[in-house]
Amino acid sequence: MASELIISISGMRGIVGANLFPEIAAAYAGAFGTFLRQTSRRQGQEGPLSVCIGRDSRPSGTMLLSAVSAGLSAAGIDVVDLGIVTTPGVGIMLRHLGCAGGVVITASHNPIEYNGLKLLLGNGIAPPAPLAEQIRSLYFDMELERVDSLNCGRIASSDQTDEVHIEKVMSIVQPETIRAKRYKVVLDSVNGAGGRVGVRLLEQLGCQVVPMNIEPTGLFAHTPEPTAENLTDLCRKVVDCGAAAGFAQDPDADRLAIVDENGRYVGEEYTLALAARQVFAHRPGKAAANLSTSRMIDDVAASVGGKVIRTPVGEANVAETMIRNACVIGGEGNGGVIDLRVGPIRDSLVAMALVLQLQAETGKSIGELVDEMGAYHMVKTKFAAGAADAERIIADFALRFPNAAVDTSDGCRFDFDDGWVHLRTSNTEPIMRAIVESRSPDATAGYIDAVNAIRDEVLGSAAG
Repeated sequence: MASELIISISGMRGIVGANLFPEIAAAYAGAFGTFLRQTSRRQGQEGPLSVCIGRDSRPSGTMLLSAVSAGLSAAGIDVVDLGIVTTPGVGIMLRHLGCAGGVVITASHNPIEYNGLKLLLGNGIAPPAPLAEQIRSLYFDMELERVDSLNCGRIASSDQTDEVHIEKVMSIVQPETIRAKRYKVVLDSVNGAGGRVGVRLLEQLGCQVVPMNIEPTGLFAHTPEPTAENLTDLCRKVVDCGAAAGFAQDPDADRLAIVDENGRYVGEEYTLALAARQVFAHRPGKAAANLSTSRMIDDVAASVGGKVIRTPVGEANVAETMIRNACVIGGEGNGGVIDLRVGPIRDSLVAMALVLQLQAETGKSIGELVDEMGAYHMVKTKFAAGAADAERIIADFALRFPNAAVDTSDGCRFDFDDGWVHLRTSNTEPIMRAIVESRSPDATAGYIDAVNAIRDEVLGSAAG
């Protein structure tokens, strides 16, 4: 369990009552409000500014909502409380309402003792690193703008998020085509923010929904990250009720994992590939995905003459690349799908709708669609390593594999004919991550063995 509050370019995350307190959240929100006011002045804009706030279902969310609202109001920023909504819902609503920014109170897939604050700019994207650093500096230096009594921001609320979100998602598919199939779908929302809106979307798409853990209590029915070991009940439920699919959201509903009609955990890496296949069938073009995402999306793009642009890890990096290159689809291998027609944020509702549309148009089951893509074998591992050791590990790996194609935009990705290896350090802790993928399990194991051997050489000599 983390012992220190983490404040990174991704926002703030900590353990409530141990290192995350209301006064900290209020000050951080005040720094964000100060940043927005200073930015507005530099751009010569006058008038009031507003920020919308949404939260996942964690019990600590109401406490942090009060603190964040107070911090923003004290900086002269109006607040729109959206209630318990998904992270993509906040991104949609801030643009819908013309807000200067948004705050999502969530710790994503982390356990219940955690919570955090994710910041969004007026375009619906997290601040890029230089702007995030400005906000961090304002917080750490406590250079917070305060207004007097008459100029405190006002606090209002809105219950439109689900309606607006569903309307946007419905616009990117053909609802009647999906409705005609009358799919039975099991939805596991892990008692997070996505259950209510997820059920409504699926029902409007004509699905018979079998709900699991839908109520937004924040008391997670299982470990919240949607991985195979945490979704065994969902797999059984799909088989028991004869469903066409099982969908699993994380607590803030920006990620989606899939279970096929046979109760097989398809996983998160296939989510983006399946969604991309559907989009490319109608809109060939470019896609964006981070360096740690499976080659499956490259295969899908190549089948229609498309191209995948690789980015550093991070949702904002993918979204900015998509906007800059007019990409028709994008996302990350953690089950995050981004379709700019809905918004520049990973969105489990977008993923569900596109996968159902793909099934309906092809007449194929999820299992058949997955099997057509062929199997890749991916292994993800991590180990403690400081910056200097990480650099040496990457350098030694490059020496061992001099013929690899190399991308150094985020750590280092080595591409081979039969697979790839991505070595990168964490943004928040002294950890190195290694992601390896190939068509052959033996090749994957070989690359992992090479990483481990180099790690042991470097860390062993460093320890000596």
